[in-house]
Amino acid sequence: MRGEILGLERRRFWRDEDKLEIVMSVGIDGATVTQVAQRHEVTRQQIYAWRHDLKKKGLWSPDAGALFFPLNMPVAAGMPVAQAPVAEARPPVAVELRLRGGRSLHFESTIDPAALSVLIRAVDAA
Repeated sequence: MRGEILGLERRRFWRDEDKLEIVMSVGIDGATVTQVAQRHEVTRQQIYAWRHDLKKKGLWSPDAGALFFPLNMPVAAGMPVAQAPVAEARPPVAVELRLRGGRSLHFESTIDPAALSVLIRAVDAA
């Protein structure tokens, strides 16, 4: 039986700093894991493995880039009161709210506070 060598084996060494940069680029400007993997010529599975390894080493946390904003909702008799709209219109921002029991809500920052309160209560009660 004869074998034929088609080319050199392609193995690259990735430093933790490089892995972290690649893992953190997921989600920036809407980049998906697939897009980031293609850009860096690695597989999607490799990025997921790097996430796991970096998290185990304490170098990456999924909440590392999270921003938390105070939610000023005055409460009158247990029900939130809608505030007057702000003069300057800000572009909507995606918000993730983590609830008890590992539940989370994803919504835009322009959601009505009263509707958000009702939604939180409904999800929390489910």
